[in-house]
Amino acid sequence: MKYKKIGDILIIDKNYSDDDFESLSKKHNVKTVMKIDHIQGTKREPVYTILYGNETETVHKENGCLFKLDLAKVMWSKGNNNERLRIAKLVEDGETVIDMFAGIGYFSIPIGVHSNAKHVYAIEINPNSHYYLCENIRLNKLNNITPILGDCIIETPKLKADRILMGYVKTTHHYLKVAINSLNEGGILHYHETVPEKLIESRPIERIISQAGDREVELLKINKIKKYSPGVHHVVIDARVF
Repeated sequence: MKYKKIGDILIIDKNYSDDDFESLSKKHNVKTVMKIDHIQGTKREPVYTILYGNETETVHKENGCLFKLDLAKVMWSKGNNNERLRIAKLVEDGETVIDMFAGIGYFSIPIGVHSNAKHVYAIEINPNSHYYLCENIRLNKLNNITPILGDCIIETPKLKADRILMGYVKTTHHYLKVAINSLNEGGILHYHETVPEKLIESRPIERIISQAGDREVELLKINKIKKYSPGVHHVVIDARVF
């Protein structure tokens, strides 16, 4: 993919060859053209270059949900839109959900819009992302989501849930124990991991089992999201913990 339109901002790949960015903005009817070089740190902050225009705040519509965000301040994960809707449709009536790495509400907002969850606790450590999470709760007129500004390794143990989302990669396994401890009996964990292809069937579920102690773990599904790097995949493990 050479570009991605987010609201009225165009994000182009770093190897995009067209340098007539004003013409590109007119062609795609956007106010700004940007390049996101990479996302850094636990707060998932973008390192970016503005190629045309100067406004970086926009409202993006996806899966019937509205997301307000500033692409100079917060991350937009462009490859996870199907996964966001998949999770929302799995949430059962009356469930309590914890979204441990909520961001601007990538998973929490679709759950609020498309399910009948009793309540969603959305935890986010980045103040900028938390601000837009609050904006998006308001924008989508949701009253069953509580935004929490803080570190999920501290905030999660204060809560209990029927379903816990771990929508983060690289170091997500460091948070497994607190997630499992906050999961109700028979609750479901959605655990994200970047894993070498040859270890997809083994390493993620073994990591969950190793942190579950005496609790039984049932593997429900391994869902491949996208290729993360050569030979490495971003996967989501759906597991029930008894």
